[in-house]
Amino acid sequence: MTIKRRSTIRELAELTGVHASTVSRVMNPATRHLIGAEVVERVLKAAQKLNYSPNRIAATLRTSRSGTIGVILPDITNPIFPPICRGIEDELAKRGMLPLIANAAGTTERKRFVVDQMVGRRVDGLILATAERNDPVLMHCLEEGLPVVVVNRSDDSGLVSCVVGDSQLAMRLAVTHLTKLGHSRIAHLAGPTELSTGFQRKQGFVDAIKENGLKASACPVVECDAYSRAAGLEACEKLLEKHKNVTAIVAGNDLIALGSYDALHAAGLRCPEDISVIGHNDMPLMDAVAPAMTTIHLPLYEMGARAATLIVDTLQGSGKGHVTVVLRPELMIRASTAAPSPARA
Repeated sequence: MTIKRRSTIRELAELTGVHASTVSRVMNPATRHLIGAEVVERVLKAAQKLNYSPNRIAATLRTSRSGTIGVILPDITNPIFPPICRGIEDELAKRGMLPLIANAAGTTERKRFVVDQMVGRRVDGLILATAERNDPVLMHCLEEGLPVVVVNRSDDSGLVSCVVGDSQLAMRLAVTHLTKLGHSRIAHLAGPTELSTGFQRKQGFVDAIKENGLKASACPVVECDAYSRAAGLEACEKLLEKHKNVTAIVAGNDLIALGSYDALHAAGLRCPEDISVIGHNDMPLMDAVAPAMTTIHLPLYEMGARAATLIVDTLQGSGKGHVTVVLRPELMIRASTAAPSPARA
């Protein structure tokens, strides 16, 4: 098979009658707006005719920029991440950049391996969704000299910018909603507290219980091993075994809430007739499960877009230091919450 020779930028310049530097600006989406529309159209048509594409490897060596941003996820199967990634991708596309997405579930060593692979591929920066509290992987990124933004996780070190939802407000919305329905024995199935979201939502729940005048002894907290349906099932089974009189559950995320559905069904309990359930994140299709899930909606697409903006601003030196962007949650009231039945109230 004959490999077709790559056309050069000089050949494209000769065909279009413009300087090679002008062709270079046209072929770079980040600088294309600097060139007149007629020239842009002429160069792009000629590039298509010559089957020309920019040599990104050469550009990386010349500019020390690859035009790629590494995005490291803790669990690529978790449905909250596609809208976050779409927000990142769309915002980077405006700047002529691309995300390089990797899954880094598992041990610290595995996460460091993924970071090192990103460094080896010369990503310009990282958007990290895996940051734990006091995260050694985050510190490894900073030691490598990579600009980093953390998304859907906060960072206690204050060394990076973050984009997060307001966990305190989210738990206040959930607990207040249940209290107004008449619930006073509300449980929390918390996410892993080594993660900032698990820790902050747990603290937000405890604070919301106090604010609503409920007794802490009547509102137990059970921590899940992971943000997963299986972990939610296991935690809910433990809850039902030790606290048979709870009438409502606030889950650390929607997957944990779905696991609660499974546990309630297995125990012969109905939602919401026997126990109301509230999730968190408003993953896709939470309005289509049975019963449709009352949950905390987070603007996940915006979360990704804001993270992309922050990392690009950092690279361009136009950022305002390390900032924390806190996005406002919204309670989506659906069929999984109702007043407690007289038999359980």
